[in-house]
Amino acid sequence: MKKLSLTIIFVLIMALAFVNTNVSAAKIPTISIVSVEADKTVTIQTHNFPANRSFLVLMGKIGTRGVGGINVTTISSGTGGSFSQTFDIPAALKGDYQIAIRLQTPDGYFYAYNWFFNNTSATPPAGGGTPGGYKGIPTFSITGVEKDDTVTIRTNNFPANYDFKVLMGKMGTKGIGGIHVETISSGTGGAFDKTFNIPAALKGDYRIAIRLESTTGGFYAFNWFYNNTTTASTTPPVYSGYTGIPTFSITGVEKGDTVTIRTNNFPANYDFKVLMGKMGTKGIGGIHVATISSGAGGVFNETFNIPAALKGDSMIAIRLESTSGGFFAFNWFFNNTYP
Repeated sequence: MKKLSLTIIFVLIMALAFVNTNVSAAKIPTISIVSVEADKTVTIQTHNFPANRSFLVLMGKIGTRGVGGINVTTISSGTGGSFSQTFDIPAALKGDYQIAIRLQTPDGYFYAYNWFFNNTSATPPAGGGTPGGYKGIPTFSITGVEKDDTVTIRTNNFPANYDFKVLMGKMGTKGIGGIHVETISSGTGGAFDKTFNIPAALKGDYRIAIRLESTTGGFYAFNWFYNNTTTASTTPPVYSGYTGIPTFSITGVEKGDTVTIRTNNFPANYDFKVLMGKMGTKGIGGIHVATISSGAGGVFNETFNIPAALKGDSMIAIRLESTSGGFFAFNWFFNNTYP
């Protein structure tokens, strides 16, 4: 009888541990970049962090997601949730144009990563670099198309006095390695309109990717368009004060029913399509659940219905993608009810 009781207690403990692990796992920690002092410090804001956990702070080369990066320090998440922290940029990465940053528990179970421009210095180096006072990310929207002939774009937040190669390619390539259509100067930067010829090899394609890539400095922006004659009915919104990267975290799930998100650093006055898809897709080409307006931008909460085709999935990818301007953010969630 005593042995049976101990067995039951052990099973109950393991069951509770399993439930707690799943609840914790369902909450996905993310980080956003608040500010950077070039070659000195970076300040981040956490979102949805678990409480009372140690996190290694790793920094590395852009593209690594911080995996195997330099261990800058170890912090405690304290009460969890959202908090700000400032970290020193390691000597080995000083001078790098972009840096990846990662916070992860020593066992690697919880993690979050992002990246930042290490470019707040006012004077660019010879042969390229960061223009004085520039910060943020260049984007552009499609304002008009003449089928198989031309495409017109409107830029936003472009750095000044840079040469940009204009590349076009097959849909899904983001224009990487595309056909070099021409090279333009960004002039005074910011917002400007340009029209480009569609190359012969892409005439007849239903959708075309387009990319502007600076010849120095590492700046780029990409978008895509339907190769159908069209003209934008209104001038696309340009939020000149916006800088940074939009992100969102998962704050609640009703299994098979709804998911609630909290945005961070969203640009104002943009329409965003909400897409959900299979885990691993980043929501690309997912089921169109809704279209929302970012309103005043920044931080806001939204709840979306989980589409019927995904109700039985254990994990679901979710993506918010602007209908103009090239903004997007993605995440994923466990299809389990929490908190």
